[in-house]
Amino acid sequence: MDHTALGIRSHSGWAIVVAATASRILDRRRIEIADPAIPGSRQPFHAAEGLPFDQAETLIRKCRESSLVLATRALTACLDYNVERAAILFASGRPLPDLAATLRSHALIHTAEGEFFREVLVSACEQCGIPVMRIKERDLPDNPLVTELGRSLGPPWRQDEKRASLAAWAALAA
Repeated sequence: MDHTALGIRSHSGWAIVVAATASRILDRRRIEIADPAIPGSRQPFHAAEGLPFDQAETLIRKCRESSLVLATRALTACLDYNVERAAILFASGRPLPDLAATLRSHALIHTAEGEFFREVLVSACEQCGIPVMRIKERDLPDNPLVTELGRSLGPPWRQDEKRASLAAWAALAA
């Protein structure tokens, strides 16, 4: 059986997951990792911005717990491919300050939300027993083969699917 890896590119409340071997793409899917039943779950730091600090902490914790359940459930569905490892694309940003300082800066709120969902996905991989690596998106190598493989699969084959495929291949090469 071919070695299989997941490549994951995250957004606010959702992610693209690609399952790949060294020579082909087995699956690609969009997973939802924000619970629509929780107001503000797609952008928890934005939702917490104007709240008293204790309420902000509670909301972010509730969103994190819910998102972890959703992400773990979605990644478990990918395990039929005998996944050996995963790679999650990360930004190149610097570490965030504490929550109080983050909530005082709108720019940091945007950064925190990106990190929030990426870290949820790392935790979900770990809960599924999938070794996970973090890859800075800017460090991904270019590979024209990714466009060709996508044509054979048909749409959608956007930048998200291409970058997630490159991450999966990087995980296989590691």
